[in-house]
Amino acid sequence: AGGALGRYAVSRFICSWQALLVVNTAGAALLGLITSRDVSSATATIIGIGLCGALTTFSSFALEVRQLGLPYGLVYAASTVVCVTGAASLATTL
Repeated sequence: AGGALGRYAVSRFICSWQALLVVNTAGAALLGLITSRDVSSATATIIGIGLCGALTTFSSFALEVRQLGLPYGLVYAASTVVCVTGAASLATTL
């Protein structure tokens, strides 16, 4: 529930597609950080699936891409892929 509350809090201060970009990037970074650390499988499962799964949302991402339309939706999708991949990669490196 903490992840969903975090996503809601971010969406109250930032417009929808930008909020999704922020929470998806943060979720990818957190997941990269957790998977690269020596934590128990229970901790990784709770944080990875529970917190990050509730924080990030693919269905809302797909909806936003569709609602933005062809030129802006493609730019948004590409920027999201770059941001989340970069965040996860950076977090695993740290």
